[in-house]
Amino acid sequence: MAVSSKFICLLGLFVVVVVNVAMLERVDGAGECGKSSPDDEAMKLAPCATAAQDEKAAVSDSCCSQVKRIGQNPACLCAVLLSNTAKASGIKPQIAITIPKRCNIPNRPVGYKCGAYTLP
Repeated sequence: MAVSSKFICLLGLFVVVVVNVAMLERVDGAGECGKSSPDDEAMKLAPCATAAQDEKAAVSDSCCSQVKRIGQNPACLCAVLLSNTAKASGIKPQIAITIPKRCNIPNRPVGYKCGAYTLP
C-alpha cells in the first residue's frame, strides 16, 4: 500500500510540473507581436486614435513612428488593428489600415491581408 501511495504522489507531482512548464512556455511564447500582446501594442497607438477614425484627419508624427515600428511585422500590425482594444477604442479597421500609406512609410507591406482588409 505504501508503494502505491508514493507512486501516486510522484505521479501527481510530475503532472503539476508538466502543467507548470507548459504554462510558462505559453506565457513566454511568441505570438503575432512577440512577447507583447496585440492589445498591449494597441495601447501604444493612442496617438493614432483620431486618424484611425477619420481618413481625412492628419496623422501625427508620433502615430507614424509607432505604426512604422509595429508595421515591421505585418502580422502584428493586423492583430493590433483588429484587437479588442482597438475595437473598444472606436478604431475603424478600414480607416486604420490606411495609416501606413498616409504616413508614407517606405517598404510597408502593400497588399498584406488583414482579415477582411488589405493594406494599401
